[in-house]
Amino acid sequence: MKFGTKAVHAGVEPDPSTGAIMTPIYQTSTYVQESPAKHKGYAYARGANPTRNSLQKSLAALENGKHAICFSSGMGATDAVIKLLNPGDEVITSNDLYGGSYRMFKRVFEKYGIKFHFIDLTNAANIHSVINAKTKLLWIETPTNPLMNIVDIEACVAIAKKNNVIVAVDNTFASPYLQNPLELGADIVMHSVTKYLGGHSDVVMGALIVNDEKLYQELHFIMNSCGAVPGPQDSFLVLRGIKTLHLRMERHCINGRKIAEYLKSHPKIGKVYWPGFADHPNHAIAKKQMKDFGGMLSFTLKDDSMDKATRLMESVELFALAESLGGVESLINHPASMTHASIPKEERLKSGLVDSLIRLSIGVEDAEDLLADLEQALSKV
Repeated sequence: MKFGTKAVHAGVEPDPSTGAIMTPIYQTSTYVQESPAKHKGYAYARGANPTRNSLQKSLAALENGKHAICFSSGMGATDAVIKLLNPGDEVITSNDLYGGSYRMFKRVFEKYGIKFHFIDLTNAANIHSVINAKTKLLWIETPTNPLMNIVDIEACVAIAKKNNVIVAVDNTFASPYLQNPLELGADIVMHSVTKYLGGHSDVVMGALIVNDEKLYQELHFIMNSCGAVPGPQDSFLVLRGIKTLHLRMERHCINGRKIAEYLKSHPKIGKVYWPGFADHPNHAIAKKQMKDFGGMLSFTLKDDSMDKATRLMESVELFALAESLGGVESLINHPASMTHASIPKEERLKSGLVDSLIRLSIGVEDAEDLLADLEQALSKV
């Protein structure tokens, strides 16, 4: 089944009682049982909900996986993965990680005896410098947030598997439309469903997708025990959003390319970070493991002034200055003070995340209007 067909149909079946083509919102906290020894597969909504189950089937199909588990946020999903570990275990991850993941790793889990190594994963060989018998997890983000660095998933998996290390990939920026890490050997795929999968800036949710039955059971136990589950209304909204995922992603990619090329040729722009450029680091890897290059990009001004960057962000009219990404509307973001504010400045600067860096989430509006908005804003800096 092709991706677009799966997006419309996977996990969704007509309601058996009414024939409703859309999955009903099962707004219930508990389920009536026939007897203590016999029940219908549902007992309490924290453990399972029919609307959520339909969504999980859809997500598994989109990632070509066997099992999906939904959580109340992307951070809830990430939290569940780290809870697979024990005190003394070690994790290898990127040095240009999403700020929320960095904050969780450093400020929540390090105090429980889990050690994190933040390294440059754009060269998989760097893993050899820190991997050891205590390493249990390799956490990959690709493309990275916000520098759009590309990590070779297959090369990282090859090293990890020789050392019996679990590989988890944050696939939020790419979405399953552009990239399928399970097919490249990863054990776990994480999504902030809030972003492209939901697609309409009206849901907060996360998900994990796996193939291994034992790993699925362990993660499902953590989900049920710790309780970071989404409600049926949010599950319904994501199911609805997924039906247009392929259409939205096509437009995100088209618009992203137009705006990246415009910015790269603009005399006031310094550097543009977008993996579709032939001179982007690891462009060849991106071309190999991704279907297209997406609608996320970052850039700096040639005059690397925070005052001018601020003026630009205050001058846009169609782009909204806001956190998050992946919705139908275009957003402009200042990582240093917003999404990555929890990372110490010296650590941000080491990875190239300067104070004046601006991140764009390109929506599905007419590209000409977005270009005109950037042009008028740039004329004021």
